[in-house]
Amino acid sequence: MNARPAPEFPSWPQFDDSERAGLIRALEQGQWWRMGGSEVNSFEREFADFHGSPHALAVTNGTHALELALQVMGVGPGHEVIVPAFTFISSSQAAQRLGAVAVPVDVDLDTYNIDVAAAAAAVTPRTKAIMPVHMAGLFADMDALGKLSADTGVPLLQDAAHAQGARWQGKRVGELGSIAAFSFQNGKLMTAGEGGAVLFPDEESYELGFLRHSCGRARTDRHYIHQTSGSNMRMNEFSAAVLRAQLARIDDHTAIRDQRWALISRLLGEIDGVVPQGTDPRADRNSHYMAMFRVPGITEEARNELVDTLVAAGLPAFSAFRAIYRTPAFWEMAAPDTTVERLAELCPNTEAISAEGIWLHHRVLLASEDALHATAEFIADAVAAR
Repeated sequence: MNARPAPEFPSWPQFDDSERAGLIRALEQGQWWRMGGSEVNSFEREFADFHGSPHALAVTNGTHALELALQVMGVGPGHEVIVPAFTFISSSQAAQRLGAVAVPVDVDLDTYNIDVAAAAAAVTPRTKAIMPVHMAGLFADMDALGKLSADTGVPLLQDAAHAQGARWQGKRVGELGSIAAFSFQNGKLMTAGEGGAVLFPDEESYELGFLRHSCGRARTDRHYIHQTSGSNMRMNEFSAAVLRAQLARIDDHTAIRDQRWALISRLLGEIDGVVPQGTDPRADRNSHYMAMFRVPGITEEARNELVDTLVAAGLPAFSAFRAIYRTPAFWEMAAPDTTVERLAELCPNTEAISAEGIWLHHRVLLASEDALHATAEFIADAVAAR
């Protein structure tokens, strides 16, 4: 690669006096858990309003958000949950932790989102939920998925870990009528280091979610009457205070990322041998958690070496998620009548993206246009040199 200065990218997480003030506010209120303080309750109202949902429940992390949502939906042993084969492992593990079988299906080679036809083909009488993942902040095809849900009676659970602030045909995540789960892990678009949230479309599911996230105990209980099974997934007051400040700037960040993606995707598309993640005009607001692209034909080993080269040059680059069925964790609770080879045969697009895919952290999209030009030049040099 040419010897040139590394591009300058903003640090992540970002914070200012708003987070400091929130932490002091949480500290000085004298109650540091949600049952006595006010920060979690305030964050839930603000997050629900921002996403057009009547109810939000803040939890400990995004994995727990998915697990709790599935539990509220009645998922348990003997059930199946359809998940995209190309996703972070939490999408499948949340179902498996409840004793259910995660059923991986292929994704679209352009958008990296769940293939609706593949999902439809995987529905059985045991299917309890279909979990589209809005990959990198790009909405899955919610029109087709909504029809599939209506036709089969199988509800959707939106894995919106990447999609804070995203929209589908003008509708926000909470306006689409299904439960949705979010993550606030350190790299996400808004973060408190860890954390998660679940949006519920109705009061009944929200109240059940509250019970299950608080050891089965009602918020007013003083006599240890645990009404249902559950766990302690309660968010603390300090995390909520930080997230309230993070939420206040996400609109501005999303606008910048959207502008920068238009530039970097064009620059990447001009590089011989590079194909950026596609888009869908119906997803009229993409939150751009990642800047993703493929190098078609590259081997997984060569792709990993390419990522190492980019990292050495100062780019926050990562290999794409491994197909969930190509991880040892998946097979601890997998269906006994399938194999890696069979799933790979059913998921050719996932195989390609997992081996050829690279992503850049979203802080790249908060950088200057000059930095994006330099980023594309580094990637072009690295691809040409392999």
